[in-house]
Amino acid sequence: MQHTAAEIDQEMKKYLSSFEKVLYEEDSQFLDNMKTNSLANDDIRRYQFWEWTQGVGLFGVWKLYKETREQRYMDILESYYERQLKIGLPAKNVNTVTPLLAMSFVAEEKNNQQYMEICKEWAEWIYQDFPRTREGGLQHITSDSVNEQEIWDDTLFMTVLFLANMGRILGEKKYIDEAEYQFLLHVKYLADKKTGLWYHGWTFKENNNFAGAFWGRGNCWITAAIPEFLDMIQCSPSVKRFLLEAWTRQVEALMECQEENGMWHTLVDDPDSYLEASATCGFAYGILKGISMGFGKKEWADKALKAIDPILEATDEEGVVHQVSYGTPMGRESKDFYKNIELKPMPYGQALAMMFFMEGRKFLQ
Repeated sequence: MQHTAAEIDQEMKKYLSSFEKVLYEEDSQFLDNMKTNSLANDDIRRYQFWEWTQGVGLFGVWKLYKETREQRYMDILESYYERQLKIGLPAKNVNTVTPLLAMSFVAEEKNNQQYMEICKEWAEWIYQDFPRTREGGLQHITSDSVNEQEIWDDTLFMTVLFLANMGRILGEKKYIDEAEYQFLLHVKYLADKKTGLWYHGWTFKENNNFAGAFWGRGNCWITAAIPEFLDMIQCSPSVKRFLLEAWTRQVEALMECQEENGMWHTLVDDPDSYLEASATCGFAYGILKGISMGFGKKEWADKALKAIDPILEATDEEGVVHQVSYGTPMGRESKDFYKNIELKPMPYGQALAMMFFMEGRKFLQ
């Protein structure tokens, strides 16, 4: 079905109206796990609404504010941060960094020194004290798991983009250099040489890619993160070229794996795994973002826009996106692990849909 930019704007309003509901929806599964597995043993209320799930959503709201300059988007962000600062911030790890990406933009936009000081502290921690793997990789430590000597594809979106943005804001070249290095290292170990798709992770202890899964949402973090990174900072020409080649190879592989209805599977190359909305939106957003920046082939846009209809079909009357896989740890032994992740509405599902539609409307009449 053909859609107009005005129709897409109406759908985005529905997504936004449901976003705060999903943002502050208690995740009992996560909290029950944290009661026994929290690494820092601090107040678990600090993690309740401050994790990567919320962080991705907040970045989506920032993108809407940047695009439209509408105050309501800024109000959502500022009210969230004020609420969470009263509770207190959790211990530092890959996932708790994520809400700071949008905060760093807000701090810059509003000249908010309180926010900026927090961002400075966390950026310096990433640079100086973040747990490292062999070869200096950012170890994928989370709120409940050390993941010793492991790098995961999620880290680039969840942590490295924030470090790069702080490098830009502060004029700290060391942060930008570190961000570039992390992208290069992750390409080295996670991008499959045969297909161009990305593995979920790599372990330096076992020297393998775990179950060897091309997990959908993990791949979409890369499709989106590389254009975001190159849009965020002035990257060195050789690194830019290297990342664009990796991104292009991945997108070419994604084009081969897309289903006829426009969606992608939760295991990108496995048609027996379920179709998944958040990865689909992330792929479509990243592809369209890259094309808007002058990367990639224009004919890819038509294939990305095919995802509009199935995402609308997965959206209920209140604007809540369904068919979204829950937070997914590492599939260490079997690819079938990914097929059994439950489906439920999540803030990142809302945000990726908003980002996809925001970018997609530029290609519509």
